[in-house]
Amino acid sequence: MMKGKLERKRSGPPHLVPLSRQAVSILRELYFLTGPTGYVFPSRKAGVPISDGTINAALRTLGYSEQEMTGHGFRATARTLVRERLGCDKEIVERHLAHGSDEEWGNAYDRAQFIEQRTKMAQEWADYLDRLAIGLVDGASIDAARRAPSLVATISDEGTSESISI
Repeated sequence: MMKGKLERKRSGPPHLVPLSRQAVSILRELYFLTGPTGYVFPSRKAGVPISDGTINAALRTLGYSEQEMTGHGFRATARTLVRERLGCDKEIVERHLAHGSDEEWGNAYDRAQFIEQRTKMAQEWADYLDRLAIGLVDGASIDAARRAPSLVATISDEGTSESISI
């Protein structure tokens, strides 16, 4: 479900997206292909960006099924990990994704963009992805993380609780 009407997203105020140092570096590398105007990922049709169908087709070519990953699924994955792994505030994450406020009158009165916080979050996310790329998860190697307990459950028996790792 979209958080706003498509027309409002097209004709409303611009959605500013702070970029990490890594993203800016990638865009600078692509500049010789894209030039100073137009889309970074243009469609074969002039004047429009690639569609989600193009991204999904690329994922299928890489071997991912529709049940494993979709282009839009990257947003959900990022949103989840930014909240769980980086501990970012829900409102800041939602604004970064161009979602409106969930308060009753939030969209009408709250025009906060959280640019400073979102800039910090974007950089933390890029740094987190860099750590994953070299095999680190939360400061530990991926191999060590795989050996760590993957589930912690609390069992209650007549008012007492016991934590177990599976």
